[in-house]
Amino acid sequence: MGYAALTMERVAARARTSKAALYRRWTGRAELVLDACKIRGFSELDVPDTGTLRGDVIALLRQMSAKMATPIGGILRGLLGEMTRDPEFARLIRERIHSVGPMGVRGILQRAVERGEVEPWVLGSRRATVATDLLRNEFLLFGAPVEDETVVEIVDDVYLPLVLAPAPEPVRGSAKSAGEPVRNPAEPERSAGGPGNGP
Repeated sequence: MGYAALTMERVAARARTSKAALYRRWTGRAELVLDACKIRGFSELDVPDTGTLRGDVIALLRQMSAKMATPIGGILRGLLGEMTRDPEFARLIRERIHSVGPMGVRGILQRAVERGEVEPWVLGSRRATVATDLLRNEFLLFGAPVEDETVVEIVDDVYLPLVLAPAPEPVRGSAKSAGEPVRNPAEPERSAGGPGNGP
């Protein structure tokens, strides 16, 4: 049963209680689902420690994929619609659900830094969470289960090349930031001997 099919009436009937009793505890089905995710441990992950960055990230993504394949995972896909209509609820999703994978992978990266596998700058970069972001996008677009082959491809073809690559070169400042005058493109250039430049 997906989120669209979940109603407070069905929950009340399954729990052998009344809708009024449910609404005294939850304002709606979205908050109810978030609490169910917490109770079922959906937002809890055991950060793996295989001894290698590759092994750890693959193990983490496999854990996340297994949770996505549960009935709760299917309901969570439907919560996206609620997120677009309710900014406060979107904040709760980001705090309780979305942050789980990124937090786990940052812990893995921290250990990789300590082992000398990864440069410290990666921890604060956008590259750090690319693996969990790609897995989540795969789940949202195509549903579960996410094939194990896809998990390995995310790690081997995208994530490891990114986090093991050298730090990017700093972006050169613009002419304005370097203290050079900025010319309006609509104005003609003045030659050294042109009007106003001569003696």
